[in-house]
Amino acid sequence: MIKLAISGCQGRMGQRITDLALLDKSFKISALLENKNRPDVPLLSHNITVHFEDVALKGSDVLIEFTTPEATIAHLKSCERYGVNMVIGTTGLSKPQISQIKKASAKIAIVFSSNMSVGVNLVFGLIRQAAQVTGNNYAITLSETHHVHKKDAPSGTAKTMAEIAEQYAKIMVQDISSIREGEVIGDHTINFESPADLISIHHHAKTRDIFAEGSLVAAKFLSKKKKGLFNMQDVLGLK
Repeated sequence: MIKLAISGCQGRMGQRITDLALLDKSFKISALLENKNRPDVPLLSHNITVHFEDVALKGSDVLIEFTTPEATIAHLKSCERYGVNMVIGTTGLSKPQISQIKKASAKIAIVFSSNMSVGVNLVFGLIRQAAQVTGNNYAITLSETHHVHKKDAPSGTAKTMAEIAEQYAKIMVQDISSIREGEVIGDHTINFESPADLISIHHHAKTRDIFAEGSLVAAKFLSKKKKGLFNMQDVLGLK
């Protein structure tokens, strides 16, 4: 049984990860973490103690992290200290922060991905294939829409889509449009356009469960790893 810690347990993602982990017999929730400065945080969630100090991570196998860049790096250091593997779905990380994650992977195993969804990672594969075929004969544009609470723009998923397209098409993405409205969970579209036709690859997230479910798949993957840096393509065997 995998001893699972969940950061930001009272956030939207944290609550869904907790709910789904409790239904999966592969997991035992070993720690729930939350920001001590967050108002109205309960002392118990699902009859499990909510902790505010990282020492609660000690003894866990894997931590799932969907929080802020600052909290993620703080927990990264604690996971190194206590030998806890990490699933990191946090977006908006700076290049120096990403470098810290890469450095930590020499000591612990980490799955770091801009999007934990199985479906989105299938889309990444389709983009790679489309970019290889179309090359510089097609102009590439991207659009993404998220809820008004999302702070980073473009989204981490959109950035990854652009990076894959540019790597395999050998041309730059011409434009990334970011929209923040309502409670949209996540819509992403990449277009490959020539004078003769338009190819669109689109992903629409119906619920946040796609990210929560993917993070649990990643946690199971990490339970068999000692160290190293991985992404969801590795987890799903799509490379």
